[in-house]
Amino acid sequence: MALIYCVEDDENIRELVRYALASQNFEAQAFPDGAAFWKALEKQIPNLVLLDIMLPEESGLEILKKLREKPATQSLPVIMLTARTGEYDIVKGLDTGADDYMTKPFGIMELISRVKAVLRRGGSLPQDQDTLVCGDILMDLKKHQVLVKDQPCVLTVKEFDLLHYLMANAGIVLSRDQIMEAVWSFSYAGESRTIDMHIRSLRQKLGDAGKVIQTVRGVGYRI
Repeated sequence: MALIYCVEDDENIRELVRYALASQNFEAQAFPDGAAFWKALEKQIPNLVLLDIMLPEESGLEILKKLREKPATQSLPVIMLTARTGEYDIVKGLDTGADDYMTKPFGIMELISRVKAVLRRGGSLPQDQDTLVCGDILMDLKKHQVLVKDQPCVLTVKEFDLLHYLMANAGIVLSRDQIMEAVWSFSYAGESRTIDMHIRSLRQKLGDAGKVIQTVRGVGYRI
């Protein structure tokens, strides 16, 4: 399990990022400033750091510069998070040694995707995750099999693909448009009941375990 540190002074953003990372099976720790981050770094070096630029006392760029000067953290992957959108600020962050750069406000799904991409490049994340687990549901991608409380659950191809998409993005609200494009490979038609019918079928087949699939009214679904 990859360990990720998030250094962000905004408590709401900090907790949102920490929760989103934890929902994707990352071990996540969040810190409000550089002092708390350095203290944690003395105990354990993470696999990746999410680093805000506008921090109290010590800026994110100053922290990044120090990380790149230390042999132990010279190659530690860092993604900068900032409200600064100017080209100069982006270039300065990348030139200082950032591996990627995201401007606020950012989408949680995009953040998770970039985290995984940077970890894959650094060899800290497997290219493929063979199994997914959520509550009593276990999905084996190699065997194309779903187990509920260790008992086989027979799904159609689309039901399997839909469940896979939901489980791979656990904790994240997925719109009907996102689901339709990911699972059916075309844009969502507002009057279509395809997704709702498949969700209903999934819940029935999963039994009590199907309660993890939540309806977010007016938006879509999430596990």
